[in-house]
Amino acid sequence: MAERIKKAQGAFGTLNTVWRSSASSNNTKIRIFNTNVKSVPLYGCETWKLTKTIIHQLQVLVNRCIRRKLKIFWPVQISNQELRARSKQRPIGLEIRQRKWGWLGHTLRRPPGDIAKAAPECNPQGTRPPGRPRTTWRRTILEEIRHQGKTWKEVKVLAKNCFRWRNFVRALCSLEE
Repeated sequence: MAERIKKAQGAFGTLNTVWRSSASSNNTKIRIFNTNVKSVPLYGCETWKLTKTIIHQLQVLVNRCIRRKLKIFWPVQISNQELRARSKQRPIGLEIRQRKWGWLGHTLRRPPGDIAKAAPECNPQGTRPPGRPRTTWRRTILEEIRHQGKTWKEVKVLAKNCFRWRNFVRALCSLEE
């Protein structure tokens, strides 16, 4: 994660002239930030098993960049909620969650026999070493499904209809806001 954050900071630094420019509006700068900076550490986040530490590190990075971009420096203090409202950003955990669920729906709609479609249902056999079971991507997905009161079979049926799936993902991601 540290390497991703360094690369995102480098991408942010290369755009210093854009952030300082008065010719571009804040909306344009936000769009540039989302496409050129935020996409760097979030590349492939659909397949991560998320931890609170990862979410916190990414949120700190985004908040720091937005504060610099909006020229909010010490001693001016504003809350993170107000910062997100000014920059029209969602919490990074929700954004990752929405991407993850969107990718899962896309994967479940793939044709039968596709290896990507088989991946979420893969259940490797064998024994684990003693101790606490490792958190896996599949376990995090199944836990989130259980919190919604759904089963894996219901989710697979729901994913076949793009519009119903999109509404499901919106509802799932709006609960945390």
